[in-house]
Amino acid sequence: MWLTGPLARFLPAPATEEGAGTEDVVVLLHGLARTDASLAPMALALKAAGFRVVNWAYPSTKAAPEDLVPEVGKAVAAAGLGRVNFVTHSMGGILLRDWLARSRPQQMGRVVMLAPPNHGSELVDRLGDNPVFSMVNGKAGLTLGTGPESWPNRLPPADYPLGIIAGTRSLNPVWNAILPGPNDGKVTVESTRLEGMAEHLVLPVTHTFMMVNPMVIRQVISFLRLGHFDPGLTLSAVMKVTFQAVQSG
Repeated sequence: MWLTGPLARFLPAPATEEGAGTEDVVVLLHGLARTDASLAPMALALKAAGFRVVNWAYPSTKAAPEDLVPEVGKAVAAAGLGRVNFVTHSMGGILLRDWLARSRPQQMGRVVMLAPPNHGSELVDRLGDNPVFSMVNGKAGLTLGTGPESWPNRLPPADYPLGIIAGTRSLNPVWNAILPGPNDGKVTVESTRLEGMAEHLVLPVTHTFMMVNPMVIRQVISFLRLGHFDPGLTLSAVMKVTFQAVQSG
């Protein structure tokens, strides 16, 4: 993770006539049982791309969903004036969906969700009764099952510009066996999809570390600036640009 972090600032934004200036801000919302440090490399890359960034920390395992959702409003308030975009990881996307169902920034921008459990995770269904699992993931984490009354399944579809990135690499063979179909070790590719999304991209990355992956970061910047992912972007191309930037820096 920390090897990728220093490299992230060398990832340039795709060329566009729109540009991204000081009037564009990105609010970052981390995932369950993580902190704002997990999105620090993403924040560096976004700042280098010309965005103002609010990397918001919230107590993901310490409160119920209804107590966590207002954190999004606090982050938006901290963003100040300008068009507000969002980048979320995992449960951060569910937090944002809930907040956007009843609130909006004065100037709504674009949203990129990384591995959002938009229809829940089978891991919560299977392991939710385990005391250790419950202790680690807290009240909010236990609401992320796949049942019709789960937190994500009670939320409306997207009615804002939304790009979603899903992963297909797992670090845990046991959890991988529990999850049906392609998955990132915690969330299936199918569960990340959401009605109303503009684009859906599947990459060979893991749930735990996708937010520091150079290709993911570059695709996030592409969607925020252009409104779509870059179909011609490959990991080899990203690493070549990164290596050249390091040499010249």
